[in-house]
Amino acid sequence: MFITLEGTEGVGKSTLISSLKKYFTEKEIDFIFTKEPGGTREGKEIRNILLDRSMKLEPYAETLLLLADRVQHVTKIIKPALEKNKNIFSDRYIDSTYAYQGAGRDISQDDLDNFINVLNFPIPDLTIFLDLSITEGIKRVKKRGEVDRFEEEEVSFFEKIRQFYLETAKKNSKRFFVIDASQSMDEVFNIAKDKIINTLNEN
Repeated sequence: MFITLEGTEGVGKSTLISSLKKYFTEKEIDFIFTKEPGGTREGKEIRNILLDRSMKLEPYAETLLLLADRVQHVTKIIKPALEKNKNIFSDRYIDSTYAYQGAGRDISQDDLDNFINVLNFPIPDLTIFLDLSITEGIKRVKKRGEVDRFEEEEVSFFEKIRQFYLETAKKNSKRFFVIDASQSMDEVFNIAKDKIINTLNEN
């Protein structure tokens, strides 16, 4: 089972992942938790470049770095896990590229398709999208302290990304599951946990 988690900044992905890790460990349900960028040793170095506020990356350079991270991630972690029928949960995946570099950076879907399709990445069985107003998300990010290269972008950048996610969720309703992230952390956790359990039971 391959599950991915998506969302704009400040929606509570890290908090949800922490709760899910604890729950599945206690229930002895085997899950591999990973992330993009930075799920592999090589990916951690790429992540440092991508989040460094002093870096001035062109949109296509940023995209190719993310795809390099994903190739390593899929080859070293995701495909081996799926081949052994293990459950894997990734914080961000392909949809992030279409949202952030496509909608956010204005790279055409055709260009992204040309980059991505040739790499033949596995498709998730379930994608959970945490939805939250951009203004609320930015408030949460600012409360955490210093922001990274993505978090310091303009509100309009994130609005385009959020709308892309919502439109994608409508077009891919069988794969996407949207959760209102303005609810309490416990409510978000319970909804996500129940959806994952139900999906696991269906497969």
